[in-house]
Amino acid sequence: MTTQTRTGRIARIRTLSVAALATTGAAAAALTLTSTSAQAAETKQSAPVVRTAPTGDVQDTQKTGKGYANNLDGWIKESLAIMKAKGIPGSYEGLHRNIMRESGGNPTAQNGWDINAQKGTPSKGLLQVIQPTFSAYHVAGTAHDLTNPVANITAAANYAADRYGSIDNVNSAY
Repeated sequence: MTTQTRTGRIARIRTLSVAALATTGAAAAALTLTSTSAQAAETKQSAPVVRTAPTGDVQDTQKTGKGYANNLDGWIKESLAIMKAKGIPGSYEGLHRNIMRESGGNPTAQNGWDINAQKGTPSKGLLQVIQPTFSAYHVAGTAHDLTNPVANITAAANYAADRYGSIDNVNSAY
């Protein structure tokens, strides 16, 4: 292979890599910023909430029936209150870090490609939990719905506490 051919091939690979990264980043941003019909249905099933601003807005003052903001910050804070009452360790930082890695903050995220999905049990929600794990680690007082943000966070933190000591100790897929 000549140097010129190799240089051309490397340039094409770099171009494709940059394009793939840009596309992936744009798709992740779109998922985080767009509201889906599943999110709308989720809002109807939970406590009455009037939602006018997208998740993540600094000025999001809409509250759930329990006084927590109906956004990622509120879901984490509500989960932490339940976790504290149930003796489940974890911090805001540990939950937020893992949520952003697993779902980008999208409560309706679903993995359709890994081994669990191939076996018919895709991981879902903010912390990408499969149904059998959710069922085994569900925390009383939260919804029995895998994609309910507070139930998903709390069950995942309960699982992580059992397996790793705390969600704070999880720094990769678990």
